[in-house]
Amino acid sequence: MTTCSSIRHHLNDALLMGYASGHLSEAFGLVVATHVTLCDDCRARLESLEALGGAVIESEQETPVSTEALARMMARLDVPVVAAPPIARRKSSLPAPVAAYVGGDLGSVKWRPVGGGVRQAILPTGSQATARLLHIPAGQAVPDHGHRGTELTLVLRGAFRDATDRFGPGDLEIADEDLSHKPVAEAGEDCICLAATDAPLRFLGIIPRLMQPLFRI
Repeated sequence: MTTCSSIRHHLNDALLMGYASGHLSEAFGLVVATHVTLCDDCRARLESLEALGGAVIESEQETPVSTEALARMMARLDVPVVAAPPIARRKSSLPAPVAAYVGGDLGSVKWRPVGGGVRQAILPTGSQATARLLHIPAGQAVPDHGHRGTELTLVLRGAFRDATDRFGPGDLEIADEDLSHKPVAEAGEDCICLAATDAPLRFLGIIPRLMQPLFRI
């Protein structure tokens, strides 16, 4: 089970401010939303930023509303609202933001092999960035690669190591163009991650490069 005290790698201020202001891509926003469901510290920081943003909005000068616009708005308040039927939610061991995208638990994920025992499932997000779930067998490595943009990798189960550190459940690795690495899942438990990228990865091996367009990595 993930506990906040075990999380060592957190969101940076830029990601939190981008999320609070609504400026992140859907894929990056999904990673942030998932991390804050697991991490009390980052959730508290996000709430502080949102409160600060609300105070700034309240301090701005009010814009006068015309009499006609006010009358139309008040008329709309008299229109009865039909409540939507409640949505039946299935229990899931996945964090709520991810469970909503896959429609349930890990058993609902439509995995696709990408080589070396590694599997992925691309999630339906906007075109600005790509989000995917990764299933890396225990002891297996992801091909050595660099980055043409930013890659966010949030561990949901298991753990992986690379040249920078160890990343366990709830930990977030933020990789940019300066980092080339070869993540390896720890022995004993398969590693499941939520990853988001805003540009294609830069694989060092020829076979991963040839397969890259097919797997949209």
